[in-house]
Formats: sequence, C-alpha cells, structure tokens
Amino acid sequence: MNGDALRELMLAYGQEVWNCAFFLMRRPEMADDITQDVFLKVYRSIGSFQGKPSVKTWLLAITRNTVASDRRSAFIRKAILMDRVIPNRHSPSAEQGALENALRDDIWGLVLRLPVKYREVLILDARYEWNNREIADMLGISEGTVKSRFSRACGKISDMWKEESER
Repeated sequence: MNGDALRELMLAYGQEVWNCAFFLMRRPEMADDITQDVFLKVYRSIGSFQGKPSVKTWLLAITRNTVASDRRSAFIRKAILMDRVIPNRHSPSAEQGALENALRDDIWGLVLRLPVKYREVLILDARYEWNNREIADMLGISEGTVKSRFSRACGKISDMWKEESER
C-alpha cells in the first residue's frame, strides 16, 4: 500500500474509526491513539484484505479488536478508571436546540455507561445503521445474541433514565 492509498482511506474512514474508538473507550485521547494504531495495522496488512466484508466493516472490526487488545492492558484499565469525564460537545444558540442537544447528550451519556457488550450493539445499530446480521458477523456472535444484547441494553438505558429522572 502506498502513502496516497492510505491517505485516501484515512480521509474517507478516519472519522468513523475515531467515532467507534471513542464510543468504545469513552476518552478522546485514547480514540486518537486507537485510530493511529488502526491505520498502522491497515498499512501493514492491506495485502490480507480480500474485499469481504466492505472496507468500512473491515476497518471497524480492526478498531474493535484494537480496543479490546488495549483494554487488556493494565495501564489502560487504570487510565480509564481515573478519568470518567464525558465531554460536553454542544453550544447551540437557540433554546430548543440546546434542549435537544442536552437530551441527546444525556442519552449518549447513559449509553457510554453500559458494559461494552451492550454499548457496541447499540452503537453499531444506531450510529452505523447496521442490521443484526452485520453486527453478528462483526462481533462473532449469533443474531439471537445481538437481539438479546440489544433488548437488554435498551432495558438498562430505560432503567438508568428512570433512575436519573427520580433524582
């Protein structure tokens, strides 16, 4: 793979890779590192890409595997425990826009508090609009497990939402 091809991949899919890494790691600086690692792996292993699944699916699978590998590191586990801040990323001018953004941020804040196995199915469904088969293939689980995790994730979000609103 030459530098131009890598640059094109990074321009086309870099934000998607970063978003996936952020949703799984919950820290922007770690998402930056994961994204760099993913594209280094792509550069080294592009010859093994066979066209199935799509490039985007392949990149997101590498992202997920890189996150899983990093999570096993003791340093990463300690760093995550020390910093659980979710950045506030809205500054709308209209009151309605502010309320909508606050609600969206609150919901995503709850999603980010879910265990990874529930969070990833919600993110792949809601953010990337993948169907159950695509999610199952990427995660290496059955479609039934995807449906079960999705249902449990929604239930957990609902319970957390009720708990938050009672405060």
